[in-house]
Amino acid sequence: MSEASTPNTPEEKPASEAVKPTPTPPPVKASRSGAGAGSGLAAFALLVGLAGAGAGGWSLWQLHAMQSRDQQQADDLQRTRDDSAKQVTDLSRQVDSRLAELPSASELDERRRLLANLQSDQQRLSQRLESVLDGSRQDWRLDEAQHLLRLAILRLSALQDVASAEALVSAADDILRDQDDPAAFAAREQLSRSLEALRTTARPDRVGLFLQLGALREQAATLNPLAPTLEGQGDVLSELAAEGDGNVWWREWLKKLSDYFRIEFDADRNVRPLLSGQSLSQVRLSLSLALEQAQWAALHGQTGVYQQSLKQAEEILDAHFNLDNPDSRALRQRFAELADASVEVKVPDLSESLDALQAYLQRKHAQRRQGAAAAGEAQ
Repeated sequence: MSEASTPNTPEEKPASEAVKPTPTPPPVKASRSGAGAGSGLAAFALLVGLAGAGAGGWSLWQLHAMQSRDQQQADDLQRTRDDSAKQVTDLSRQVDSRLAELPSASELDERRRLLANLQSDQQRLSQRLESVLDGSRQDWRLDEAQHLLRLAILRLSALQDVASAEALVSAADDILRDQDDPAAFAAREQLSRSLEALRTTARPDRVGLFLQLGALREQAATLNPLAPTLEGQGDVLSELAAEGDGNVWWREWLKKLSDYFRIEFDADRNVRPLLSGQSLSQVRLSLSLALEQAQWAALHGQTGVYQQSLKQAEEILDAHFNLDNPDSRALRQRFAELADASVEVKVPDLSESLDALQAYLQRKHAQRRQGAAAAGEAQ
């Protein structure tokens, strides 16, 4: 090291030449390893420095980003505060304008008084309307009961329909029961009497009788006359053939002719001519019309018309059909059986019930008019 630091001068040269120590060989391997270790340390230090510089730069960038974000948030917050302040200002102006439009305390008191009067008038009017509607509804129901009773009287007088009349009177009594009015006691009492009279009235099966006559009409439409048969063996042609002069042709001719003509002088039966074609159709039509008239009389309770129609049907059978025919005899027997059937009903009188209901309605209307007049005077 001293040799490297001091320069070689000419004056010192003889001394160095006079003393020549034995040179030692330099440690070549040791210096190379030391140099390699130094370069590795330098590289590691460089990397650490670079890492530190990068970390510092990244920290600076993060710090800058945070500062910018905070600045932006501060700007947004300031903008929000400004907007809120503006909204509050606008709202305050609106509230002030509305408060300015509100009436004063005296005006509020006057309006409260007017509102109270209006509510009381409305309540009074609603009560009057309810009373009027309730009265109208009751009047409608009572008018319906009166109409039902009139309809029951009409059904009895026109059709003698006891079942329908009973249902109608029962419906009218239900309407009076729903009224729950003690003044309707007399009307309900009379309706109860009419109901009991209807329930004890005999009710013939006129519908069944109508259907039976319809079945007989169908049988009469297919009724055919029965051809008469002669069973006697002592006819004139046969006797002449037996008493002939012996000619075979004459006897055969008389025998053949006797198959078409029979002459009996002692016949006691009334042999009617056979009906055919248009005559048979006319007789069937007459019989059908008589039975149809009997059906109408059975439905409407007309006893005279009913019996007269069946009698007319019997006369048609007796006049145009032979009773030896079993079909004609069966129809004749059924006509005689159905002629005794009862089709007329002695219906009770419901006029007293109608009068009692009308009297109750008149009293109720009079009471309602008096109440309305009193309420008008009170107002």
